[in-house]
Amino acid sequence: MDLQEADRVVEFLTREQGKRRGVARGAKRRYSRFAGEMQPLAKARVDWFEKEGRDLVRVASIELVRAPKALVADLESILLGAYLAEQMSVFAQEGEPSEAYFRLLDSTLEALEAGADRELAARYFECWTLRLAGLFPAPTECTECGEALESGAVLAASGEALLCPRCGGPRAKAVSAGAFDFLRRISRENLARMAERAPAPGALAEVEEIAGRVRRHFLQHELKSYQVLGRTLARLQGDGIGTRER
Repeated sequence: MDLQEADRVVEFLTREQGKRRGVARGAKRRYSRFAGEMQPLAKARVDWFEKEGRDLVRVASIELVRAPKALVADLESILLGAYLAEQMSVFAQEGEPSEAYFRLLDSTLEALEAGADRELAARYFECWTLRLAGLFPAPTECTECGEALESGAVLAASGEALLCPRCGGPRAKAVSAGAFDFLRRISRENLARMAERAPAPGALAEVEEIAGRVRRHFLQHELKSYQVLGRTLARLQGDGIGTRER
């Protein structure tokens, strides 16, 4: 985001210190030393200085390691990138080690650069983001009674957890076999393995709905980037404008 006439505030995710925010002096100038290096969702080496008692660090240098080429290819890619970035901004903690979040973001972006299906990557990423936040554990047992979820699960009416059908009650949402299989597979398979036996589009759409309900139950609101992504894609489809295969 912009700061004064020539500076910008940049937010970045690190392995050792989690999410950090710092001032990049002169980043808006035409011949800034940050020109071309400070790209959204780029992987980079960052040097910064900090002073005790100050929330913002001072960014000294940024060296680009991997540019996010796949996420600037078209409008849908740009919106997807914003969605991934906002999830990290919301769920990663500032000043705390974030090895798991870092690896999740890094591997997802690497897979997208290698041509991974965007819909599959988005669902994988959002489910793991919630799981790492402790909100959406692997569906191995009912969070209410502890019974093993071997034959399926339901989503609690409140949208906060997966339960066995008995604990879910009549208002719970049934989870299809395809969506349930996806949620179990991500515990043991990376994106490349998931793509070898890709879930059906209907299962991915259901996973998106489930993850959204869990996220909204926790945040008490929806992410702005997700709302913009949904509205934009709906408008494009309504206008008959095709997007690149997802």
